[in-house]
Amino acid sequence: MNIIIPMAGMGKRMRPHTLTTAKPLIPIAGKPIVQRLVEDIIATANEKVEEIAFIIGPSFGSDVEKHLCAVAESMGAKGKICYQENPQGTAHAILCAADSLKGNVFIAFADTLFKATFSIDTSKDAIVWTQRVEDPTQFGVVKQNADGVIEAFVEKPAEFVSDLAIIGVYYFKDGKLLKKELQRLIDNNIKLKGEYQLTDAMDHMLQNGVKFYTGEVEEWLDCGNKDATIYTNQRILEIKKDTEQLVAKSAKITNSVIIAPCYIGEGVIITNSVIGPHVSLEAGVQVSDSRVYNSIIQTSSIVKNAQLGNSLIGKSVNYTEKPKELSLGDFSTQQ
Repeated sequence: MNIIIPMAGMGKRMRPHTLTTAKPLIPIAGKPIVQRLVEDIIATANEKVEEIAFIIGPSFGSDVEKHLCAVAESMGAKGKICYQENPQGTAHAILCAADSLKGNVFIAFADTLFKATFSIDTSKDAIVWTQRVEDPTQFGVVKQNADGVIEAFVEKPAEFVSDLAIIGVYYFKDGKLLKKELQRLIDNNIKLKGEYQLTDAMDHMLQNGVKFYTGEVEEWLDCGNKDATIYTNQRILEIKKDTEQLVAKSAKITNSVIIAPCYIGEGVIITNSVIGPHVSLEAGVQVSDSRVYNSIIQTSSIVKNAQLGNSLIGKSVNYTEKPKELSLGDFSTQQ
């Protein structure tokens, strides 16, 4: 099986955090988003993953490319870097990894994490993973029959069709057929809102006899913006607290309280502080005289005299809040 991870977007909704870091490399509970995604996919696979193709922008740089290949190699697969020069839609992005579209193929867009216990049924033609949502008008959805076979793909339906939203995770038994269908869109300039869309290719496959099935995840976790990423960090900490070593042995914690679950990385120094719950402190972070909860602080940052919640702090940040001087009379209220 090959895995394809489109991740060439600039991550504009995550600015300023994506100015120097590609969005899929932002850490969630100590691991980059894309690494957690690959781990989750491989955990569901019943066969060996031969190759992981990462579709990136040409400006990501060699350090990012090396990091991604290292992620693949750590999973026992070959890492491959593919480039999308200009964003032209989901179908165009996947086709940038054309050489990897062969045999069984699993595709997942890199701003999505999920909690699931399924195993990939490689005997099926294709599987589209979904999550039930309250407002399907904001999503692409699938309409299925009583046997769980998809009858139609509908993009942001104005009237109710289904509440099964497509989460951006797919399996295809025949990668070469998918490649042919994606190329058909390009050759015939078939676009929706100016872009080549994967759902158009899937719809044509559906009309020509390919059977698509739904797979439903227990939880769909988005990393599309700051608040969503912090919430995802919270959920991953809860999910992984019993299976991963979240506090590094090299962390130095002095006169402080850690309210689990938290991720405390290598070389972190915490002094006179209360940390947690749901905090990730990446390697080399220093926190002193502070209260931090529900936040992510990235590598080598320093935080002093601060009270932080629902915060995302970048790498090598130096943040200090000035101590307050107060003179309040009896029975005062200050908010």
